Amino acid sequence: MPDPTPLDPVAAIDRLRAAFGGPAAHRTLHAKGRFYAGTFTPTAEAGALGRARHLHEPTPVLVRWSNAGGNAAVPDPKPDIRGMSVKFRLTDGTSTDLLGQTSPRFPTDDPEEFVAMTEASVHKLTFPLFLARHPRMVPAIVAGVRGKAISSPVTFAETTFYPIHAYGWLDAGGRRTWVRYSFVPTATKADRLERRFTGPDRLFEEIAARLDRGPVTHEVRVQVAGEGHDPHSATSVWKGARELVAGRIVVAEALPDQEDAGPVVFDPTRVVDGVELSDDPILRYRPVAYTESVSRRG
Repeated sequence: MPDPTPLDPVAAIDRLRAAFGGPAAHRTLHAKGRFYAGTFTPTAEAGALGRARHLHEPTPVLVRWSNAGGNAAVPDPKPDIRGMSVKFRLTDGTSTDLLGQTSPRFPTDDPEEFVAMTEASVHKLTFPLFLARHPRMVPAIVAGVRGKAISSPVTFAETTFYPIHAYGWLDAGGRRTWVRYSFVPTATKADRLERRFTGPDRLFEEIAARLDRGPVTHEVRVQVAGEGHDPHSATSVWKGARELVAGRIVVAEALPDQEDAGPVVFDPTRVVDGVELSDDPILRYRPVAYTESVSRRG
């Protein structure tokens, strides 16, 4: 795989902020979101593959559901990618994060191409031209269209999220298994509230009302890499990979703003003992971009 084009994180954040025109105090992407509390409960299958503490015992989680854009003023009914970030707070005081999005595949391994794609996607006329110049990215975009990644869902509770990157699980003997996650909802149309939500904050109003009624659950499923599956590329497709249920995230309540005392950062490179990072260029680039973005939120 060729090395990605070097991209200064300062320039990357400048360009992304300019594309969306959001306030400086907000996140560069996923600016609009709210926090929720829940619990992750693992399965025995997950514990057999990984020694990480949260794969062996119930673990509190901080969840943030969000819209992907960089301007928090954009109303919820507008089609957008949605996000589900999860911070697992282990009982030994450490934490690890997963960041899911509604797009099932990532279009590039090059941070420069991702920023350029995001800039182009803001304008309907420029995006087709961008894809014509980057045909390698088209299959991932088509997969997202088929999966309704950019949509206006009824509720976060019925939405599937994909953390995209692969992680290495180490078992008690140090044997490594590469896995990829998805957060798959258990809610169905039959579970919907009688009230219809239509306002600019309708997704967050709906999920608050739903949580007043009871918890919201997503199964944590993982694909297990086999022969020919590349864990070091966000664009790779793991055809025929074995899948198992690693546990369940049960969100129980909405929380007040958790950032009154400062930014809360969900970092996909924050891992704990028993979990290893791949050499995925997008994954490795994200923390330097986040550091620059967070520096502008203080």
